[in-house]
Amino acid sequence: MKSMRLTASQFALAVSAYAFSAGVSGLLAAGFADKYDRKKLLIVFYTGFIIGTFLCATATSFPLLLFGRIVTGLFGGVLGAVSMAIVTDLFSFKQRGRVMGFVQMSFAVSQVAGIPVGLYLANLFNWHAPFLMIVGFSIVTAVFISSFLKPITAHIQESKNQNALSHLQKTVSNQTYWLPFITTALLSIGGFMLMPFSTPFIINNVGISQAQLPIIYVVMGICSMIALPFIGKLSDKIGKMYTFIIGSLLAAIMIIIYTNLIPVPLWQVIVISSLMFVGVMSRVIPATALMTAVPEVEDRGAFMSLNSSLQQIAGGIASVIAGWVIIQQPGGKLFHFNTLGYLCIGLMVACGFCMYVINRRIQRKVRINPEIKESKVELVA
Repeated sequence: MKSMRLTASQFALAVSAYAFSAGVSGLLAAGFADKYDRKKLLIVFYTGFIIGTFLCATATSFPLLLFGRIVTGLFGGVLGAVSMAIVTDLFSFKQRGRVMGFVQMSFAVSQVAGIPVGLYLANLFNWHAPFLMIVGFSIVTAVFISSFLKPITAHIQESKNQNALSHLQKTVSNQTYWLPFITTALLSIGGFMLMPFSTPFIINNVGISQAQLPIIYVVMGICSMIALPFIGKLSDKIGKMYTFIIGSLLAAIMIIIYTNLIPVPLWQVIVISSLMFVGVMSRVIPATALMTAVPEVEDRGAFMSLNSSLQQIAGGIASVIAGWVIIQQPGGKLFHFNTLGYLCIGLMVACGFCMYVINRRIQRKVRINPEIKESKVELVA
């Protein structure tokens, strides 16, 4: 924001541009997501993601940065859907809480580690450096995917006779999927609304210096690495809905405290931030595991693409809403950040009712089809 002299609205647009373009690409990819080897889809879209990130790294103006974010989103938006479809193909419903705990742990750690690493590289070089780092690591990851991930093609037989457009239409028109789509949107808006302005808030309102930020995020990352795999196992043991409720209660309490913070010691900020982050992710893990049981096998890729698309679009909407609500003084202090917190809690309550209905449906589905519960596929580590 400082280097390119961006306003709060422009910054929110730069954040949401990725989400909106990712949402569009998810919609476009949904029709053919189940017609090809998931490994090949992953490699193709990951390559586009790397190219888009490189465009961000070389951007010299806000319009060029925005263009790079859009290109990155167009390819990156499908990656999450393909990854979730792969997880669903390989692991039974009974095991997915544990698996999602590890998957979401990687997401959580990337969120909290990205900021201190990005700040360090930006201070050492310039703001372009973090994007170049992502390009470098992504190339290494792409090589590993190409070398070690086996082809995943079992789903192709189920959908080979459908063309892309009819498959997309069939998935969208299936009313069973509508409530999960709405729930995903509510979950994403509530989860992403605080994120764009969280760091400016603790710097400008709470009085935390940029030098102290890495400490906060490193501790949050460590807490996530410890807590999230445990939460995944817990959701398989006591039930995904119960875990979701516990996480929602913890998240709601900590959001109220966090968004109303005044200048406090660093250790209090660390404790509050870590508990809030664990609470938010404790909702995401069981919710994601439940969602994977919703689609039929022939609709799995299309459902995941549409679901990911809605998630990205909802995240973009959340960033835009946050940009409208937040008012920033010339000195940097933010106003109405607590209003975002109350909006998040309202969305969490609505999401909870939706998740209850979805959970009831899935329990009936499990009773009718025990194969959903017990795996027939050998676990692949």
